[in-house]
Amino acid sequence: MQSQDLAVNGIKLHVHMAGPETGRPIWLLHGFPECWHSWREQIPALVAAGYRIFVPEMRGYGRSDAPEDIEAYDVLTICADIQASMTALGQHDVCIVGHDWGAMVAWHLAQLEPQRVSTLVTMSVPFAGRGKRPAIEIMRELFADRFNYIIYFQQPGVAEQELDADIERSLLIFMQGASSGNLLLQKRPADSKLFDGIATPGELPHWCTAEDFKLYIETFKKDGFRGALNWYRNFERNWQKTEFLQDVKIEQPTLFLVGDKDPVATLEAHTISRMPSRVSSLEQHQLSDCGHWIQSEKSAEVNALLLGFLERHFPA
Repeated sequence: MQSQDLAVNGIKLHVHMAGPETGRPIWLLHGFPECWHSWREQIPALVAAGYRIFVPEMRGYGRSDAPEDIEAYDVLTICADIQASMTALGQHDVCIVGHDWGAMVAWHLAQLEPQRVSTLVTMSVPFAGRGKRPAIEIMRELFADRFNYIIYFQQPGVAEQELDADIERSLLIFMQGASSGNLLLQKRPADSKLFDGIATPGELPHWCTAEDFKLYIETFKKDGFRGALNWYRNFERNWQKTEFLQDVKIEQPTLFLVGDKDPVATLEAHTISRMPSRVSSLEQHQLSDCGHWIQSEKSAEVNALLLGFLERHFPA
């Protein structure tokens, strides 16, 4: 692995790189609350297949800059980080792979860059175009009388105070509870905190070693969770700024993966069912006995599906 700071889009973006310099470029975009190391099982497999891999620490995370302003984290600005990076590196034909929030960035990059982003892989978060209303409006109506973590994240400083108080515990709970839905789907009063009634897991999940976990913790030591949470505070702004993409379908060959125990599969079932109407060339798979952290929990299956898809649509 190599790493480099790229001065792009008004920030410093820290990017990890691996593989032959002549290999076709693949970008791996992580989600929340993850880090570049969440792709640790995919990087060697992709490098062995002959690809050049680029894994950024996304805006607000780790060694990349974390601007103070909430407005600095709307989806088009985050996309621009990757677009400017591709330009700086002279890339004209790439595959974008994204998980969780990284998947949302990947979906939008495919719309914004139909020529340069020739192949798309998304995991855990589906996409069926811009909604008729901002998603946060709908959430506030649906969860007027009960807790919802995204609504809880909206007030600046509140979630940060809870999550930053014990970064190790916060990440451990996310890894265990957010994977299968215990943390996100549990019914609680609207004025609850995120971890109210949630016990601290006694051990790491089977897919994360102590050494791996140290890198997750290191990611949030510098700036805490503030930058990462600011992504959630732009739902309405994202909706307003993407009106020009309203009718843009995704024409690139696209692979979508989701776990059968992922709470997103339940919460976004309607979106998943609508994807074929907005994604013209879609291949999708649901992995059995798998939660939200799909590329870690089922790394062998993910790698097999990913490499098979790439061989057909983005050969090294």
